[in-house]
Amino acid sequence: MSKTGRPVSPHVSIYSFPIAALTSIAIRISGMSLSIGAFGVACLELTGGSGSSLEFVQSIADMDSIVVPAAAKTAVAFPFIYHYLGGLRHFYWDTTPEVLTTADVEKASYAVVGGSVILTTASLFL
Repeated sequence: MSKTGRPVSPHVSIYSFPIAALTSIAIRISGMSLSIGAFGVACLELTGGSGSSLEFVQSIADMDSIVVPAAAKTAVAFPFIYHYLGGLRHFYWDTTPEVLTTADVEKASYAVVGGSVILTTASLFL
């Protein structure tokens, strides 16, 4: 590479991941973040033992500002909804493999992202 001055192919600057790959990576990341969050809440409960994490969530919900509770709710709701819809998508693909065409996979990926945004926004009003 240094002798010829050409980049290694496919180079990161010219290669873009397809939407299906990006959503697949994001589903794995959302699953890990949900697992880490659940582990953190479990550790708080084991050390506090009196529902302290639930009291903390209630104190956030009771704040006069709307920004902090909305951000906290979004930080939990979006990964949960996104991961759940991604799981439903994979279940559908497992049961109907004939829909695994490039065009249908791309449409399903956009549907998962769009559905997650819409459902997360709707959850803010609950």
